[in-house]
Amino acid sequence: MKLLPMVDVAGMAREEEEDLVAAFREVLRRGDFILGSKVAEFEEAFAADLGASACVGVNSGTDALVIALATLGIGAGDEVITTPFTFAATAEAIVRVDATPVFADIDAEDFNLAPEQVEACITPRTKAILPVHLFGQMADMPRLMALAEAHGLFVIEDCAQATGAELAGRKAGAWGDCGCFSFFPSKNLSGFGDGGMIAFRDPELAARARALRNHGQFRRYEYAEIGWNSRLDTVQAALLLARLPRLAARNAAREKAAAWYDELLADLPVVRPRAVRGRHVWHQYTILLPEGADRAQVQARLREQGIASAVYYPQPLTEQPAYRRWARPCPVAEEVSRRCLSLPMHPLLTREDCARVAEALARALGA
Repeated sequence: MKLLPMVDVAGMAREEEEDLVAAFREVLRRGDFILGSKVAEFEEAFAADLGASACVGVNSGTDALVIALATLGIGAGDEVITTPFTFAATAEAIVRVDATPVFADIDAEDFNLAPEQVEACITPRTKAILPVHLFGQMADMPRLMALAEAHGLFVIEDCAQATGAELAGRKAGAWGDCGCFSFFPSKNLSGFGDGGMIAFRDPELAARARALRNHGQFRRYEYAEIGWNSRLDTVQAALLLARLPRLAARNAAREKAAAWYDELLADLPVVRPRAVRGRHVWHQYTILLPEGADRAQVQARLREQGIASAVYYPQPLTEQPAYRRWARPCPVAEEVSRRCLSLPMHPLLTREDCARVAEALARALGA
């Protein structure tokens, strides 16, 4: 039995193979592989689509976070409030600039940072709030921005899972001081390796980030600061530029698949995700299994029926060895981590695929 995958990376590439090959050939013939013309062209196109003043391409979503924090001058002695229910890169970036991650609990409805929990964590050492727009659903940015303004804090958005998400007419990444994006192959706007982008409201900050990504050079061989080697590859930029016009349609296809799941899972004893605010772009479709369900057994039964599944995330970062020193009680994140299960989600899913997943899940649950 052929496995229905979590994401069909190869299938999406086949749909646009001609355009991708042409984009690669153009770079190959020009030979400008490092910070070539397609990098600037993609940065400008991405900024225009987002509504940002400027964008800076870097070599990964993780580096986007690190360089954004460094650009804002966040470092030793500073605290950055973020979520424990996220991929490690979010907190890792805070630690990499010698700042301290402060974990605030999440909201049970959308799994994003709960603003009231963020407010309770603010101290005189707090320098920034770093919300994650998890699974394609934007965090409560109006309330978080109000908190930031009231306390004089920076806001860095982790948009790795929410390219194209929108709230109150503004896209993810266009709310805070910086918006950080990943182009990892499974993302909504996906590349063919690692790649990232930082969006800025302030073009002067963008100029600093542009230097920091290239060894701290504001001009060639003039090193004003110690930076990184974190340049977005020209080939990746060209391929992403070819893909960018398809982003809206592919996000719409994800929305359609989520609607099919909502209908087909309605009678099962699971908690279905929902769009709490704005446009949800469904990077993941993540359910909560019934209390007490054996998740590993459910996954095994799904796989026996040819259905992939994944757990994002099996533990909050507060329970991970590397981050335990900053642990504090986050009961909602702990509960969600125990019960969450992500089902296949990508733009090529058909209604028949979603029905197959629903039937397999019903059998796996004994429903």
